[in-house]
Amino acid sequence: MSGVLRASLLAAASLLAGLLVGPSEAAVDPADRAPTPAEWTALATLPDWSGVWTPDIEDQFKRARTDIPPWTPKVAAEMTAMAAAEKAGKPRGIFLNCLPEGMPAWMLVSHNALEFLFTPGRVTLLGESDGGRLRRIYTDGRAHSPDPDPSFHGESIGHWEGDTLVVDTIGVLPETFIATGEALGAPNDGDMRVVERLHLVGPNTMHDDLEITAPHVLAAPWRTTRIYYRQRGRKNEIVEGACLQGSFNEAHDAQGHAVFAPVAQDDGNVVPSPR
Repeated sequence: MSGVLRASLLAAASLLAGLLVGPSEAAVDPADRAPTPAEWTALATLPDWSGVWTPDIEDQFKRARTDIPPWTPKVAAEMTAMAAAEKAGKPRGIFLNCLPEGMPAWMLVSHNALEFLFTPGRVTLLGESDGGRLRRIYTDGRAHSPDPDPSFHGESIGHWEGDTLVVDTIGVLPETFIATGEALGAPNDGDMRVVERLHLVGPNTMHDDLEITAPHVLAAPWRTTRIYYRQRGRKNEIVEGACLQGSFNEAHDAQGHAVFAPVAQDDGNVVPSPR
């Protein structure tokens, strides 16, 4: 076999192998291995965050007045105008069309309960009010993705420092709000980073200490804290909620089947039915 023919055959074989197996080994996404029994057992050494956690809403209202983010001058002027509209009884809600609150607004101003699920390599937050309230915090030692796809809750990587869960979140959509109220806040406008320290300060009290860096709307990092209280009563268990359901009335179609009928809306808000 000539050298030229041999080289041609080897090149063809290499090309065929690439088509069959795809990218090189180095480019293949790593797989999550199955947790070991020891890793399941190790969960018992983590702090007890069981139960349902409800935010301290009164503290949220207080901080909206006293714990002001260090807005840039331009955004500060916008916040003054928004606050004046709210005081005049003409607030414009910033959470419209049933889009998720996203980060960091979920942890800053939500009035709904949440719960924590611990599994090996991950802490999952489930939120009440909408099926979109879900955060995955990876604690398996991975690093951030080089270029994470932007999402409402971003990419959260965490680790434990004693009984404190430290969470670093990037890759948040620029449209999500840094909010101090349901009618007061600004889109983060991109390049935001949120670092949280979640820890118990009493048997049934949790603090989420946040440091929010958003160079396009904040003149400096904003450090603030939100308080949550543990509830164990079944009346406080998280219930199903679908935000869009409020945009429909229960009705029947021409065949007599139960259906959801859309109601009129104005700028994302339901228009009240005439009395």
